[in-house]
Amino acid sequence: MTAAPPVLSPARTRLALLALALGGFGIGATEFVAMGLLPQIAQDLLPGVWASSSDDAIAQAGVMIAAYALGVVVGAPTIAVFAARVPRRIILLALTVAFTLGTVASALAPTFGLVVLFRFVAALPHGAYFGIAALVAASLMGPGKRGQGVALVLSGLTVANVVGVPLITALGQSAGWRIAYLVVAAIFAASVVAIRLTVPTQPGDPDATPRRELGAFARPAVWFALLTGSVGFAGFFAVYSYVAPLTTEVTGLPESAVPWALVTLGVGMTLGNLLGGWAADRGVLRALFLCFGVFAVVLLGLALTAAQPLGLFGFLFGVGGAAAALSPAIQTRLMDVAGDSQTLAAAVNHSALNIGNALGAFLGGAVIAAGWGYLAPTWLGLVLCAPGILLALAGAWVTSRR
Repeated sequence: MTAAPPVLSPARTRLALLALALGGFGIGATEFVAMGLLPQIAQDLLPGVWASSSDDAIAQAGVMIAAYALGVVVGAPTIAVFAARVPRRIILLALTVAFTLGTVASALAPTFGLVVLFRFVAALPHGAYFGIAALVAASLMGPGKRGQGVALVLSGLTVANVVGVPLITALGQSAGWRIAYLVVAAIFAASVVAIRLTVPTQPGDPDATPRRELGAFARPAVWFALLTGSVGFAGFFAVYSYVAPLTTEVTGLPESAVPWALVTLGVGMTLGNLLGGWAADRGVLRALFLCFGVFAVVLLGLALTAAQPLGLFGFLFGVGGAAAALSPAIQTRLMDVAGDSQTLAAAVNHSALNIGNALGAFLGGAVIAAGWGYLAPTWLGLVLCAPGILLALAGAWVTSRR
Protein backbone atom coordinates (compact mmCIF):
# COMPACT_ATOMS: atom_id res chain seq x y z
CA MET A 1 0.00 0.00 0.00
CA THR A 2 1.19 3.52 -0.81
CA ALA A 3 1.37 5.78 2.23
CA ALA A 4 -1.33 8.41 2.53
CA PRO A 5 -0.26 11.83 1.31
CA PRO A 6 0.32 14.52 3.94
CA VAL A 7 -2.62 16.78 4.77
CA LEU A 8 -1.99 20.22 3.33
CA SER A 9 -3.68 23.55 3.85
CA PRO A 10 -5.94 24.66 0.96
CA ALA A 11 -3.44 27.38 0.04
CA ARG A 12 -0.51 24.93 -0.05
CA THR A 13 -2.59 22.49 -2.09
CA ARG A 14 -3.38 25.18 -4.66
CA LEU A 15 0.29 26.16 -4.90
CA ALA A 16 1.31 22.52 -5.40
CA LEU A 17 -1.30 22.08 -8.14
CA LEU A 18 -0.12 25.29 -9.81
CA ALA A 19 3.48 24.06 -9.72
CA LEU A 20 2.45 20.79 -11.41
CA ALA A 21 0.46 22.77 -13.96
CA LEU A 22 3.50 25.00 -14.64
CA GLY A 23 5.42 21.91 -15.72
CA GLY A 24 2.47 21.07 -17.98
CA PHE A 25 2.61 24.64 -19.31
CA GLY A 26 6.23 24.12 -20.32
CA ILE A 27 5.37 20.81 -21.97
CA GLY A 28 2.55 22.43 -23.92
CA ALA A 29 4.92 25.15 -25.09
CA THR A 30 7.74 22.80 -26.10
CA GLU A 31 5.38 20.43 -27.91
CA PHE A 32 3.15 22.87 -29.74
CA VAL A 33 5.27 25.92 -30.48
CA ALA A 34 6.74 24.12 -33.51
CA MET A 35 3.31 24.10 -35.20
CA GLY A 36 3.23 27.87 -35.59
CA LEU A 37 6.93 28.16 -36.46
CA LEU A 38 7.20 25.39 -39.07
CA PRO A 39 7.73 27.84 -41.97
CA GLN A 40 10.57 29.62 -40.11
CA ILE A 41 12.17 26.35 -39.01
CA ALA A 42 11.94 24.93 -42.54
CA GLN A 43 13.45 28.04 -44.10
CA ASP A 44 16.34 28.12 -41.60
CA LEU A 45 17.22 24.42 -41.40
CA LEU A 46 16.22 23.25 -44.90
CA PRO A 47 17.23 26.16 -47.14
CA GLY A 48 17.84 24.00 -50.20
CA VAL A 49 14.44 22.33 -50.03
CA TRP A 50 12.80 25.68 -49.25
CA ALA A 51 14.32 27.25 -52.34
CA SER A 52 12.86 24.47 -54.47
CA SER A 53 9.44 24.15 -52.80
CA SER A 54 8.25 25.77 -49.59
CA ASP A 55 5.42 23.21 -49.34
CA ASP A 56 7.89 20.32 -49.43
CA ALA A 57 10.13 22.05 -46.87
CA ILE A 58 7.23 22.62 -44.45
CA ALA A 59 6.06 19.02 -44.86
CA GLN A 60 9.62 17.76 -44.21
CA ALA A 61 10.00 20.03 -41.17
CA GLY A 62 6.94 18.27 -39.75
CA VAL A 63 9.35 15.41 -38.94
CA MET A 64 10.33 17.48 -35.88
CA ILE A 65 6.79 17.11 -34.58
CA ALA A 66 6.80 13.39 -35.29
CA ALA A 67 10.20 12.99 -33.55
CA TYR A 68 8.90 14.63 -30.40
CA ALA A 69 5.82 12.42 -30.47
CA LEU A 70 7.97 9.31 -30.89
CA GLY A 71 10.06 10.34 -27.88
CA VAL A 72 6.90 10.51 -25.77
CA VAL A 73 5.82 7.08 -26.99
CA VAL A 74 9.17 5.53 -26.05
CA GLY A 75 9.78 7.43 -22.83
CA ALA A 76 6.38 7.19 -21.13
CA PRO A 77 6.20 3.43 -20.51
CA THR A 78 9.98 3.01 -20.09
CA ILE A 79 10.34 5.64 -17.37
CA ALA A 80 6.99 4.85 -15.70
CA VAL A 81 7.82 1.17 -15.28
CA PHE A 82 11.03 1.88 -13.41
CA ALA A 83 9.87 5.03 -11.59
CA ALA A 84 6.80 3.62 -9.82
CA ARG A 85 8.76 3.00 -6.59
CA VAL A 86 10.69 6.29 -6.64
CA PRO A 87 9.38 9.10 -4.39
CA ARG A 88 7.17 11.15 -6.63
CA ARG A 89 8.61 14.61 -6.01
CA ILE A 90 12.11 13.34 -6.75
CA ILE A 91 11.12 11.84 -10.09
CA LEU A 92 9.16 14.98 -11.03
CA LEU A 93 12.21 17.13 -10.34
CA ALA A 94 14.45 14.83 -12.37
CA LEU A 95 12.02 14.91 -15.29
CA THR A 96 11.74 18.72 -15.33
CA VAL A 97 15.53 19.06 -15.24
CA ALA A 98 15.71 16.69 -18.23
CA PHE A 99 13.13 18.84 -20.06
CA THR A 100 15.22 21.94 -19.45
CA LEU A 101 18.42 20.43 -20.79
CA GLY A 102 16.75 18.78 -23.80
CA THR A 103 15.03 22.00 -24.83
CA VAL A 104 18.26 24.01 -24.59
CA ALA A 105 19.98 21.41 -26.77
CA SER A 106 17.16 21.66 -29.33
CA ALA A 107 17.56 25.43 -29.48
CA LEU A 108 21.34 25.31 -29.96
CA ALA A 109 21.68 22.35 -32.36
CA PRO A 110 23.25 23.52 -35.65
CA THR A 111 21.64 21.11 -38.15
CA PHE A 112 18.17 19.77 -38.91
CA GLY A 113 19.21 16.21 -38.08
CA LEU A 114 20.49 17.19 -34.64
CA VAL A 115 17.39 19.26 -33.92
CA VAL A 116 15.23 16.23 -34.74
CA LEU A 117 17.40 14.06 -32.45
CA PHE A 118 17.19 16.50 -29.54
CA ARG A 119 13.44 16.90 -29.98
CA PHE A 120 13.20 13.12 -29.54
CA VAL A 121 15.41 13.22 -26.42
CA ALA A 122 13.53 16.20 -24.94
CA ALA A 123 10.25 14.31 -25.28
CA LEU A 124 11.28 11.24 -23.30
CA PRO A 125 10.08 12.60 -19.89
CA HIS A 126 6.75 13.90 -21.26
CA GLY A 127 4.41 11.00 -20.54
CA ALA A 128 6.01 10.03 -17.23
CA TYR A 129 5.74 13.63 -16.00
CA PHE A 130 2.05 13.89 -16.79
CA GLY A 131 1.35 10.42 -15.44
CA ILE A 132 3.09 10.93 -12.10
CA ALA A 133 1.87 14.53 -11.77
CA ALA A 134 -1.70 13.30 -12.38
CA LEU A 135 -1.35 10.74 -9.56
CA VAL A 136 -0.02 13.42 -7.22
CA ALA A 137 -2.81 15.83 -8.19
CA ALA A 138 -5.46 13.14 -7.74
CA SER A 139 -4.18 12.38 -4.23
CA LEU A 140 -4.22 16.08 -3.37
CA MET A 141 -7.76 16.50 -4.73
CA GLY A 142 -9.19 13.57 -2.77
CA PRO A 143 -11.52 10.64 -3.59
CA GLY A 144 -13.96 10.86 -6.49
CA LYS A 145 -12.05 13.63 -8.25
CA ARG A 146 -9.51 11.75 -10.37
CA GLY A 147 -10.79 13.22 -13.61
CA GLN A 148 -10.60 16.74 -12.23
CA GLY A 149 -7.10 16.07 -10.87
CA VAL A 150 -5.97 14.88 -14.28
CA ALA A 151 -7.62 17.92 -15.88
CA LEU A 152 -5.89 20.33 -13.51
CA VAL A 153 -2.46 18.99 -14.44
CA LEU A 154 -3.38 19.06 -18.12
CA SER A 155 -4.67 22.61 -17.71
CA GLY A 156 -1.07 23.81 -17.81
CA LEU A 157 -0.76 22.30 -21.27
CA THR A 158 -4.02 23.82 -22.49
CA VAL A 159 -3.33 27.26 -20.98
CA ALA A 160 0.02 27.13 -22.79
CA ASN A 161 -1.96 27.02 -26.01
CA VAL A 162 -3.87 30.15 -25.00
CA VAL A 163 -0.99 32.26 -23.72
CA GLY A 164 2.40 30.60 -24.07
CA VAL A 165 2.31 29.13 -27.57
CA PRO A 166 0.90 32.23 -29.32
CA LEU A 167 3.27 34.62 -27.51
CA ILE A 168 6.28 32.39 -28.05
CA THR A 169 5.23 31.89 -31.68
CA ALA A 170 5.09 35.66 -32.19
CA LEU A 171 8.50 35.97 -30.53
CA GLY A 172 9.89 33.23 -32.75
CA GLN A 173 8.56 34.92 -35.87
CA SER A 174 10.32 38.16 -34.96
CA ALA A 175 13.46 37.03 -33.09
CA GLY A 176 13.97 33.53 -34.50
CA TRP A 177 12.73 30.08 -33.58
CA ARG A 178 15.85 29.33 -31.50
CA ILE A 179 15.05 32.20 -29.12
CA ALA A 180 11.55 30.78 -28.79
CA TYR A 181 12.90 27.44 -27.58
CA LEU A 182 15.27 29.10 -25.11
CA VAL A 183 12.26 30.84 -23.56
CA VAL A 184 10.57 27.44 -23.25
CA ALA A 185 13.68 26.11 -21.47
CA ALA A 186 13.41 29.00 -18.98
CA ILE A 187 9.81 27.96 -18.22
CA PHE A 188 11.01 24.44 -17.41
CA ALA A 189 13.73 25.83 -15.15
CA ALA A 190 11.07 27.82 -13.26
CA SER A 191 8.96 24.67 -12.87
CA VAL A 192 11.90 22.87 -11.25
CA VAL A 193 12.02 25.54 -8.56
CA ALA A 194 8.23 25.63 -8.12
CA ILE A 195 7.91 21.87 -7.68
CA ARG A 196 10.78 21.77 -5.21
CA LEU A 197 9.22 24.49 -3.07
CA THR A 198 5.53 23.52 -3.10
CA VAL A 199 4.90 19.86 -3.94
CA PRO A 200 4.94 17.71 -0.80
CA THR A 201 7.07 14.64 -0.44
CA GLN A 202 5.12 11.57 -1.56
CA PRO A 203 6.52 8.05 -1.55
CA GLY A 204 6.30 5.86 -4.58
CA ASP A 205 4.46 2.56 -4.50
CA PRO A 206 6.70 0.19 -2.50
CA ASP A 207 4.92 -2.84 -3.96
CA ALA A 208 5.41 -1.77 -7.56
CA THR A 209 7.64 -3.87 -9.80
CA PRO A 210 8.32 -3.59 -13.52
CA ARG A 211 6.52 -6.88 -14.02
CA ARG A 212 3.40 -5.70 -12.20
CA GLU A 213 3.32 -2.40 -14.07
CA LEU A 214 3.76 -4.12 -17.43
CA GLY A 215 0.91 -6.44 -16.49
CA ALA A 216 -1.45 -3.68 -17.65
CA PHE A 217 -0.62 -4.61 -21.22
CA ALA A 218 -2.17 -8.05 -20.68
CA ARG A 219 -5.59 -6.40 -20.42
CA PRO A 220 -7.45 -5.97 -23.75
CA ALA A 221 -9.40 -3.00 -22.40
CA VAL A 222 -6.10 -1.13 -21.88
CA TRP A 223 -5.15 -1.65 -25.54
CA PHE A 224 -8.55 -0.47 -26.76
CA ALA A 225 -8.27 2.67 -24.63
CA LEU A 226 -4.78 3.37 -25.97
CA LEU A 227 -5.85 2.84 -29.57
CA THR A 228 -8.89 5.07 -29.05
CA GLY A 229 -6.63 7.88 -27.92
CA SER A 230 -4.12 7.33 -30.72
CA VAL A 231 -6.65 7.35 -33.54
CA GLY A 232 -8.78 10.11 -32.08
CA PHE A 233 -5.85 12.46 -31.55
CA ALA A 234 -4.36 11.71 -34.96
CA GLY A 235 -7.31 13.65 -36.36
CA PHE A 236 -6.64 16.57 -34.03
CA PHE A 237 -2.92 16.74 -34.75
CA ALA A 238 -3.49 16.48 -38.48
CA VAL A 239 -5.24 19.85 -38.16
CA TYR A 240 -3.05 21.39 -35.45
CA SER A 241 0.28 20.54 -37.10
CA TYR A 242 -0.59 22.62 -40.16
CA VAL A 243 -2.67 25.38 -38.61
CA ALA A 244 -0.18 28.01 -39.84
CA PRO A 245 -0.55 27.26 -43.58
CA LEU A 246 -4.30 26.63 -43.07
CA THR A 247 -4.61 30.18 -41.74
CA THR A 248 -2.48 31.87 -44.38
CA GLU A 249 -3.11 29.77 -47.50
CA VAL A 250 -6.74 28.62 -47.12
CA THR A 251 -8.27 31.53 -45.20
CA GLY A 252 -5.92 34.02 -46.81
CA LEU A 253 -4.97 35.84 -43.60
CA PRO A 254 -1.51 37.35 -42.98
CA GLU A 255 1.15 35.52 -40.99
CA SER A 256 0.41 37.77 -38.01
CA ALA A 257 -2.98 36.03 -37.69
CA VAL A 258 -1.38 32.65 -36.92
CA PRO A 259 -0.83 33.40 -33.19
CA TRP A 260 -4.48 34.43 -32.93
CA ALA A 261 -5.57 31.18 -34.53
CA LEU A 262 -3.46 29.36 -31.93
CA VAL A 263 -5.00 31.44 -29.12
CA THR A 264 -8.48 30.49 -30.32
CA LEU A 265 -7.61 26.82 -30.48
CA GLY A 266 -5.94 27.02 -27.07
CA VAL A 267 -8.95 28.67 -25.41
CA GLY A 268 -11.08 25.83 -26.75
CA MET A 269 -8.60 23.29 -25.39
CA THR A 270 -8.56 24.90 -21.94
CA LEU A 271 -12.34 24.90 -21.57
CA GLY A 272 -12.69 21.46 -23.16
CA ASN A 273 -10.10 19.95 -20.84
CA LEU A 274 -11.91 21.17 -17.72
CA LEU A 275 -15.29 20.03 -19.04
CA GLY A 276 -13.80 16.67 -20.01
CA GLY A 277 -12.44 16.13 -16.49
CA TRP A 278 -15.82 17.02 -14.97
CA ALA A 279 -17.64 14.72 -17.40
CA ALA A 280 -15.20 11.83 -16.83
CA ASP A 281 -15.97 11.84 -13.10
CA ARG A 282 -19.64 11.36 -14.01
CA GLY A 283 -19.27 8.58 -16.55
CA VAL A 284 -16.11 7.90 -18.54
CA LEU A 285 -17.59 6.01 -21.49
CA ARG A 286 -20.46 8.44 -21.92
CA ALA A 287 -17.93 11.29 -21.92
CA LEU A 288 -15.84 9.54 -24.59
CA PHE A 289 -18.72 9.02 -27.00
CA LEU A 290 -20.06 12.53 -26.50
CA CYS A 291 -16.65 14.08 -27.16
CA PHE A 292 -16.13 12.04 -30.33
CA GLY A 293 -19.53 13.09 -31.64
CA VAL A 294 -18.83 16.78 -31.05
CA PHE A 295 -15.34 16.38 -32.52
CA ALA A 296 -16.74 15.01 -35.79
CA VAL A 297 -19.26 17.85 -36.08
CA VAL A 298 -16.70 20.63 -35.56
CA LEU A 299 -14.18 19.05 -37.95
CA LEU A 300 -16.87 18.97 -40.63
CA GLY A 301 -17.70 22.59 -39.89
CA LEU A 302 -14.03 23.59 -40.19
CA ALA A 303 -13.63 21.73 -43.48
CA LEU A 304 -16.65 23.49 -44.97
CA THR A 305 -16.01 27.03 -43.70
CA ALA A 306 -12.23 27.47 -43.21
CA ALA A 307 -12.04 29.78 -46.23
CA GLN A 308 -13.85 32.40 -44.13
CA PRO A 309 -12.19 33.94 -41.04
CA LEU A 310 -15.33 33.44 -38.93
CA GLY A 311 -15.48 29.76 -39.87
CA LEU A 312 -11.77 29.27 -39.22
CA PHE A 313 -11.75 30.82 -35.75
CA GLY A 314 -15.14 29.48 -34.66
CA PHE A 315 -14.45 25.89 -35.59
CA LEU A 316 -10.82 25.93 -34.45
CA PHE A 317 -12.24 26.77 -31.02
CA GLY A 318 -14.56 23.77 -31.30
CA VAL A 319 -11.83 21.42 -32.54
CA GLY A 320 -9.58 22.34 -29.62
CA GLY A 321 -12.40 21.96 -27.11
CA ALA A 322 -13.63 18.58 -28.30
CA ALA A 323 -10.13 17.10 -28.64
CA ALA A 324 -8.96 18.34 -25.22
CA ALA A 325 -12.10 16.97 -23.55
CA LEU A 326 -11.10 13.51 -24.77
CA SER A 327 -7.78 13.51 -22.92
CA PRO A 328 -8.90 13.36 -19.25
CA ALA A 329 -11.65 10.93 -20.25
CA ILE A 330 -9.17 8.56 -21.89
CA GLN A 331 -6.66 8.85 -19.03
CA THR A 332 -9.36 8.16 -16.43
CA ARG A 333 -10.54 5.20 -18.52
CA LEU A 334 -7.00 3.80 -18.54
CA MET A 335 -6.73 4.15 -14.79
CA ASP A 336 -10.07 2.33 -14.46
CA VAL A 337 -9.03 -0.68 -16.52
CA ALA A 338 -5.32 -0.99 -15.59
CA GLY A 339 -5.77 -2.58 -12.16
CA ASP A 340 -2.69 -2.11 -9.96
CA SER A 341 -0.59 -0.66 -12.78
CA GLN A 342 -1.62 2.92 -12.03
CA THR A 343 1.70 4.65 -12.73
CA LEU A 344 2.02 3.01 -16.12
CA ALA A 345 -1.64 3.63 -16.94
CA ALA A 346 -1.36 7.32 -16.11
CA ALA A 347 1.77 7.70 -18.25
CA VAL A 348 1.01 5.65 -21.34
CA ASN A 349 -2.04 7.76 -22.10
CA HIS A 350 0.47 10.29 -23.39
CA SER A 351 2.18 7.64 -25.47
CA ALA A 352 -1.18 7.00 -27.10
CA LEU A 353 -1.86 10.68 -27.67
CA ASN A 354 1.56 11.21 -29.17
CA ILE A 355 1.24 8.22 -31.46
CA GLY A 356 -1.75 10.23 -32.63
CA ASN A 357 0.50 13.30 -32.81
CA ALA A 358 3.06 11.52 -34.98
CA LEU A 359 0.41 9.84 -37.12
CA GLY A 360 -1.52 13.06 -37.60
CA ALA A 361 1.58 15.11 -38.48
CA PHE A 362 2.78 12.41 -40.88
CA LEU A 363 -0.55 11.82 -42.62
CA GLY A 364 -1.30 15.54 -42.72
CA GLY A 365 2.07 16.19 -44.35
CA ALA A 366 1.47 13.31 -46.76
CA VAL A 367 -1.85 14.64 -48.03
CA ILE A 368 -0.34 18.11 -48.41
CA ALA A 369 2.70 16.75 -50.27
CA ALA A 370 0.31 14.77 -52.51
CA GLY A 371 -1.06 18.08 -53.73
CA TRP A 372 -4.48 17.88 -52.03
CA GLY A 373 -4.06 21.25 -50.35
CA TYR A 374 -3.89 22.56 -46.80
CA LEU A 375 -7.54 21.76 -46.12
CA ALA A 376 -6.98 18.03 -46.69
CA PRO A 377 -5.72 17.36 -43.11
CA THR A 378 -9.08 18.56 -41.76
CA TRP A 379 -10.98 16.04 -43.91
CA LEU A 380 -8.47 13.42 -42.80
CA GLY A 381 -9.25 14.19 -39.16
CA LEU A 382 -12.95 13.71 -39.83
CA VAL A 383 -12.33 10.32 -41.45
CA LEU A 384 -10.28 9.20 -38.42
CA CYS A 385 -13.19 9.86 -36.04
CA ALA A 386 -14.95 6.70 -37.28
CA PRO A 387 -12.30 4.17 -36.17
CA GLY A 388 -11.86 6.11 -32.92
CA ILE A 389 -15.53 5.63 -32.06
CA LEU A 390 -15.43 1.96 -33.07
CA LEU A 391 -12.41 1.34 -30.83
CA ALA A 392 -14.12 3.02 -27.88
CA LEU A 393 -17.18 0.80 -28.47
CA ALA A 394 -14.95 -2.29 -28.59
CA GLY A 395 -13.33 -1.31 -25.29
CA ALA A 396 -16.73 -0.86 -23.67
CA TRP A 397 -17.83 -4.29 -24.98
CA VAL A 398 -14.71 -5.99 -23.56
CA THR A 399 -15.30 -4.41 -20.16
CA SER A 400 -18.95 -5.44 -20.11
CA ARG A 401 -17.99 -9.03 -20.98
CA ARG A 402 -15.59 -9.15 -18.02
